[in-house]
Amino acid sequence: MKLSQLIVSVALTAVGASAFAVNITGAGATFPQPVYSKWASDYQKATGNQVNYQGIGSSGGIKQIQAKTVDFGATDAPMSPAELNASGLIQFPAVIGGIVPVVNVSGVGPGQLKLSGTVLADIYLGKITTWNDARIKALNPTVNLPAAKITTVNRSDGSGTTFVFTNYLSQVSSDWKAKVGADKTVKWPNAAASVGGKGNEGVSSNVQRVANSIGYVEYAYAKQNKLAYTQLQNRAGKFVMPDDSTFAAASNINWSQFPGFAVTITNMPAANAWPISAATFILVPRTGGAKAKEALKFFDWAFTNGNAQAASLDYVPLPAATKTAVRAEWNKVK
Repeated sequence: MKLSQLIVSVALTAVGASAFAVNITGAGATFPQPVYSKWASDYQKATGNQVNYQGIGSSGGIKQIQAKTVDFGATDAPMSPAELNASGLIQFPAVIGGIVPVVNVSGVGPGQLKLSGTVLADIYLGKITTWNDARIKALNPTVNLPAAKITTVNRSDGSGTTFVFTNYLSQVSSDWKAKVGADKTVKWPNAAASVGGKGNEGVSSNVQRVANSIGYVEYAYAKQNKLAYTQLQNRAGKFVMPDDSTFAAASNINWSQFPGFAVTITNMPAANAWPISAATFILVPRTGGAKAKEALKFFDWAFTNGNAQAASLDYVPLPAATKTAVRAEWNKVK
């Protein structure tokens, strides 16, 4: 083959690859954004297809997929089977992670501070207002805690991370359940001593910026930003560290028994379970056509090839049996 023919052949191959490359869009939860971004980058290298994902919060993701302005939505707060049917959507978990309290207290490092669920709830209720409060000190007798006012940091946008966090607080504190409840957006009771942030990034940034603050973020954000995450006392009474093993302990359930996979995994009874573990979910239109099926191809690729990337970012890949159940659910998409 002549050099000129070879150049033309390569050029045509490149044109053909770009001509048939697919561009799909998704939006929603910031909780899984690090792993979706990594999967999308590797997927493009492997297939030439692009996945553009915007972390705008779970509420925004639900609204955008209902309006069909994106090819898939993402939420940490699972939609109910009735909501899915009304919107013509299927829902499936994509990956497991954990939400962790993070603090900015001088001299306190990652994993050093211990909190119980009731103490955490009372901090956010404004009942515990200083770091040297007797109830915090009782859990941390060897930690030097200042007599400083606590600033609570919360999400300012509609957030599945907030839903999971407040769902947990509602389970461990009857006062929280009665006064605040669980939702993607809540009326924060400690507004006078709180700061809002948009997305997991905004909460991370504000905790870094504000001395003596406490916030809640997905674990990958805590690790990436070198934030001091806490230990938490779980339902079994054990203080546990957040990591892939404690997230996995909380997620060891039969997902397929729940229609639409609509279940939360907060405050689970397993001995080593992280108490604020969560799945993050994908929403796809049942009649989304070719674009919806291309979105499913991306997640099929991620389920097959993306476990190592997920684990490297401290997420837990779905068990093989759960992936099988999820793939069966995809048959509903036409």
